[in-house]
Amino acid sequence: MGSSVLRPEATLVDLLDRVLDRGLVIHADIMITLAGIPLVGLNLRAQLAGMETMMADPAMREWDARVRARASMRAEAKLQAQADELTVETEMEEAAVA
Repeated sequence: MGSSVLRPEATLVDLLDRVLDRGLVIHADIMITLAGIPLVGLNLRAQLAGMETMMADPAMREWDARVRARASMRAEAKLQAQADELTVETEMEEAAVA
């Protein structure tokens, strides 16, 4: 009688857990040509990992800081625009009452 070896099958969750833990980098150069004439060139670099894994990379820490700074500036601008709009509405209401 032969010995059977159990092979646990990896699930999508196992794969995602491993990618987030270790990280995955995809680097692709794509050139679209028509009749031998290059029309479009694309250089793609994508990195997928959990935040803890990404923060171990100094370049990713800089990227994260830039993204957070842009988001903060957008939020501040949105709040300022709302405050300006409220001020204009209040001034219009006061002018209508007077």
